[in-house]
Amino acid sequence: MGLVGKAAVRDGGAALPHGFWAAVRVWLEKPQVANRRLCGAAIEAEGTVPLGEGREASPPLPALWGGGSGGGHGGRGASGGAAELGRLWAQVREQLPAGHGHLLPPLRPWGGPGTDLRAVLRTLLPRGRPVRPGAPPPKELAVQDVYNGTVTFLPLEENSEGKYQIKKCNIYQIQLTHIKDEEWSVSIVAPFSEDWCSDGIAYPKLAWLGNELLSKLAKWSVEQKSSEFKSTLSLISVAKYSQVYQDLKEKYKKIVKVWPEVTDPEKFVYEDVAIATYLLILWEEERKEKELTKKQSFVDLGCGNGLLVHILNNEGHPGRGIDVRRRKIWDMYGPETHLEESTIVPGDSHLFPDTDWLIGNHSDELTPWIPVIAARSSYSCCYFVLPCCFFDFHGKYSRRQSKKTQYREYLDFVAQVGFVCGFHVEEDCLRIPSTKRVCFIGQNRTYPPAECALIDKQITQYINNRQSCAVGTCDRRVGFNHKDHSDGVCKAADSKLPENETKTAATIWMSAFQPREKVEQVRNCALLPRDFVDDVVLNVANLLLNATPQKSCSNVHGGNTNTWNQGESLSLKEVAEHLNKETLKRLKSEYGGLQTLLKNNHQVFEVLNGRVHIRDWRKEKPSWKTKPEVKRRLSAEAFKTRLCWFFIHHPDGCSLPSESCPYAHGTEELRESRIIKKKKHIQ
Repeated sequence: MGLVGKAAVRDGGAALPHGFWAAVRVWLEKPQVANRRLCGAAIEAEGTVPLGEGREASPPLPALWGGGSGGGHGGRGASGGAAELGRLWAQVREQLPAGHGHLLPPLRPWGGPGTDLRAVLRTLLPRGRPVRPGAPPPKELAVQDVYNGTVTFLPLEENSEGKYQIKKCNIYQIQLTHIKDEEWSVSIVAPFSEDWCSDGIAYPKLAWLGNELLSKLAKWSVEQKSSEFKSTLSLISVAKYSQVYQDLKEKYKKIVKVWPEVTDPEKFVYEDVAIATYLLILWEEERKEKELTKKQSFVDLGCGNGLLVHILNNEGHPGRGIDVRRRKIWDMYGPETHLEESTIVPGDSHLFPDTDWLIGNHSDELTPWIPVIAARSSYSCCYFVLPCCFFDFHGKYSRRQSKKTQYREYLDFVAQVGFVCGFHVEEDCLRIPSTKRVCFIGQNRTYPPAECALIDKQITQYINNRQSCAVGTCDRRVGFNHKDHSDGVCKAADSKLPENETKTAATIWMSAFQPREKVEQVRNCALLPRDFVDDVVLNVANLLLNATPQKSCSNVHGGNTNTWNQGESLSLKEVAEHLNKETLKRLKSEYGGLQTLLKNNHQVFEVLNGRVHIRDWRKEKPSWKTKPEVKRRLSAEAFKTRLCWFFIHHPDGCSLPSESCPYAHGTEELRESRIIKKKKHIQ
């Protein structure tokens, strides 16, 4: 009984105690960042509760918690339910020793001069379906005592009478202690540790709390970096998302097994399921808010494989997807999924006046145009855009600020376009297997319908300025301010357009726009001549092997010990300096250049954080531990179908014995490949 874990914390930046409460808030609202078996948490109610008798709970004061964002739209819907929280607190307090809210050792007792406690009622949302079908997700009452530096978690179970009982075996408390000067400690204690009941999901084993959770809380407590992105799923209900996502995942998981494209099926299928889940919930909320009965229509611009369109159509939303290239998987969806092969050039011929929503899901060169097309299609047209590759209106996006990351700067640009187009732009972060997870939603307008012509002129001026004005001038002329976007709308609209620009905008809105080619040219070093690639690989490998000092590792083959030269690591810049100009010129014409060529030859090289290393296959984890089923099957089929580069070229031979190496040690070991090679041009 007692201490579960304790971590020493040194605070050199005066982050504590405020940072501790911020860390606790992360664990309360976003437990999935620590416990991967959870989808999230829904905050049902929160407020101040009295330690003594005869006082009522009061509404929440979020500043006491160190800020933080909610666990999804509507997650704080019970913030105003002070009376309900007060009744719950009265039930809970009676179940503690002497019925006065006292805590058992080793829990630190509540109370102090004029102390009120802060309480948060949360529901933990498991990832995946519950072990017991129909069982409600677990609830907890977290009680914060600022004076004593504790937050106590009281698990709750609802009885047959609808009252909550404390599940005492799973009570735990997180404590902050100031030792001296910069020395602090964070501890987790549990009064009934010998009776702890672990379900492996909401309540992991105590060892996990004492190691994994404690180390994260200690780290978060003194971290002073603030995220430049919104909290995940901040605009919708996390509880609703969890339920709908599991239903859709179960419904469409069979597509993974029949995926005909060369892309990773698990990534693309589950990513589109997640995006569809988000949109379905967002649209359901819109229908409730606007008292609509008809499901929203949509057009997905640059729909790619069309899976998102397929899911939305299947779920009852009328709509279609348009893409410049037809995909093989389109034929599998059936006639109920509406997909069109067509080139989209922003202009009057590509407006959608009868469509409720425009979607841009990794829409590349169309991304900045989607708010424009929505604004000009109709006053009621909304948009959802998920930016990925960086494009401006006329081509690749050029950076203008070095103080931001390129991704954040591009996101701000896409948001700015929406504001200029007269939308109230909302930002959210999706829960998808991608590093580009931030989306924008333009659902409401900042102007009345009578000002549509004025906004249209403003849009045209802004687009022309993006193409022609000097760096830094565009943003000033539009008057964009990320804190007050409405100013830019008014200032840009006051400018008059040259007559010829207005006429040009009446057909194609920008003549310099370059749509994607119907036949995508592969420029990822895959089409370079084999002898050229082999020559570069050999030159770079020799450069690393001959660099000093050399790294040698002990290698045991059949009982004989020898050393295997791993070579030295060099930066990409250092490697490039040793290649001749003709080679570099040829590589420059390929996307990614030298780095892409080296990564393509992953048998030989490992490129990490801009540095090139010789790959040591003894350190590689077995594919069954690291790869999904589809890729494991491909690895098995590729076994011994290519010659081992190290066996042929490395001065010490291969670091692995023949039976362990996935590549053939000599032509006699070669197996015939059964894998169908990717087409060099994707039709």
